[in-house]
Amino acid sequence: MSPRHHSEDRAPNQVDVARMAGVSTQTVSRVMSGQQNVRPETARRVLAAVEELGYRVHAAAASLASGRSRILGVIVVSTDRYSTAAVGVGIEQAAAAHRYTVTTASVADHASPEAFIEAFDRLERQGAEGIVLGVPVELDSPAMRLRTDRTPSTRNERASVDPDAPLLLDQHAIARLAVEHLLDLGHKTVWHVPGDEYWLETQQRQEAWEQVLTERGITPPPVIAGDWTPESGYRAGRIIASIPDATAVFVSSDEMAFGLIRALHEAGRSVPEDVSVVSVDDIALAGFASPALTTVRQPFEQMGRAAALRLISQLEGTDVTDAVDVRPELVVRASTAPPRP
Repeated sequence: MSPRHHSEDRAPNQVDVARMAGVSTQTVSRVMSGQQNVRPETARRVLAAVEELGYRVHAAAASLASGRSRILGVIVVSTDRYSTAAVGVGIEQAAAAHRYTVTTASVADHASPEAFIEAFDRLERQGAEGIVLGVPVELDSPAMRLRTDRTPSTRNERASVDPDAPLLLDQHAIARLAVEHLLDLGHKTVWHVPGDEYWLETQQRQEAWEQVLTERGITPPPVIAGDWTPESGYRAGRIIASIPDATAVFVSSDEMAFGLIRALHEAGRSVPEDVSVVSVDDIALAGFASPALTTVRQPFEQMGRAAALRLISQLEGTDVTDAVDVRPELVVRASTAPPRP
């Protein structure tokens, strides 16, 4: 039967699907809402009929019938950073695989706690059954705790919303990989250009940078401020260029590293002959920079996927998580080398 055979003047409905699959309309409803109490063979027949007829579920009607919206909310900081988009891709993919849709609420960088509360409330009003807090700041307050207690929530960088929960992606490990690589090449110290001090990952990476140097008996040099932008990296590069004995820099993002390397080149200092540079993220352009960046890869899409699956597991009451590798990886390219004799 083609999609038009049920009638020339109306769209296919649940009754048409049930008739073709040889099941009840209740079974069709269970399959379309993702319920697990349907035999696999029966579910396959229903889905084959859905495809044959071109049947599409009306979201509002399905929500009324099931009492569920199957919407995941995501709160993000409004930014053009690659990481935010990549985490979102992972969330979208995991949600779609389990028949959920995603709606997003953005808040401004450096927003007040009240702005995050308002974003949470807005997602709840839009019908979000659960919410991913994809933001880089601490949100542990009585008002936010009240909301996360009533609406299932998770954070993309932690195992839960609890601030003491283990980190999903260890930012200290990221900094260790970068700094130890430079020291192991023979550099006497490592300078550091952090991201925006407002972000948790900035604080954690800076802590680890200081710790590694201290463990090696090295007094950490002054931090050179950054804010994630290439412009701040350029400004930092001009400062590094004016320090004759600066031979190694740990930059907290690839985008800042692009600006820093340009400033060094303009000042007549070569990378990596005069200054070695390690950054973080491994965005698509990192391998095509000049020189190609040595960087610590963050598995952004896997982080988003893991967060969405944790949330869906809470909503479904079953474990739908799978093995997601979120370990950082040092990718050694051409921007690092031993210091000149």
